[in-house]
Amino acid sequence: MVDEALSAGAVARRLGVAVTTLRTWHQRYGLGPSEHVPGHHRRYTPADLARLEIMRRLTAEGVSPAEAARWARQAPDSPPNGTVALRRTQPPSRDGGGSIPVGRAGPAARGLARAAMRLDAAAISETIAHALATNGVVATWEGLLRPVLAGIGERHAATAGLIEVEHLVSRCVSEALAAASRARVPTGPARILLSCADEEQHTLPLEALAAALAEAGVSYRMLGARVPATALVEAVNRTGPAAVVLWSHTRATADPAQLSALLAAPRRPLLALAAGPGWRADSLPAGVVRPVDLAEAVSLAAAVRDSLDQSARD
Repeated sequence: MVDEALSAGAVARRLGVAVTTLRTWHQRYGLGPSEHVPGHHRRYTPADLARLEIMRRLTAEGVSPAEAARWARQAPDSPPNGTVALRRTQPPSRDGGGSIPVGRAGPAARGLARAAMRLDAAAISETIAHALATNGVVATWEGLLRPVLAGIGERHAATAGLIEVEHLVSRCVSEALAAASRARVPTGPARILLSCADEEQHTLPLEALAAALAEAGVSYRMLGARVPATALVEAVNRTGPAAVVLWSHTRATADPAQLSALLAAPRRPLLALAAGPGWRADSLPAGVVRPVDLAEAVSLAAAVRDSLDQSARD
């Protein structure tokens, strides 16, 4: 438990709820911030946060908000060791006691994982939007979105469940990344072509790259999922991109022949990037670069753009 007082936004991210939910709990049930400094917004203390954690946990397990608030208000102001001892038998967890593992990711990722398990679309979208606005696309992808998405995949592999969670979170992530892309539309020709490999349907990492490129002021063209090699080559010949990023999430879709066809195109790009875990470094054709992460992919694409712009000025 932290010792500092927190804003409503910080508490919402830690709990994985929407700020509007906190306002409702404050207005209807009296579970609001207790620290007040004249001239400033009220802040949540550790004791406030402990009570709200009880409220969140009980409502997630099916207890009515009014009943959950009654038990939350009974919590001691100074919980031992940062925890609260409930004076009632906890109802069984609706998700079978499971959770989404996020490794060493921070409080925002844990809050997003909790919101995902509750299928709380408002809290999911709010958390992602705040992270994008505060930290940017690359940091949000690496520190928040990728750990949660990987955790959902891990739980699904172990239990064959969470399909509904994966679908909802993916939709929220896609919408947030699209909004981030629209907020900063780069000017100039689209020098970067983004495409999934043939039969590859996992597009979120490519959408993250698109948003990161827009944030960096790099114009791009996105083809999306399941692009056959013939269609990719046709798009390259028609648009003449300086760089092409071909994304593969799994080995099943990472056919090096697609890259070879790209390199043999009449309007071969200056840079071909094989992005994603599907590609094996030892199977890539000569001249293809495999970026290690999202930041490197953005850096390489920006370098190609800058090189062309410099050549045009010279």
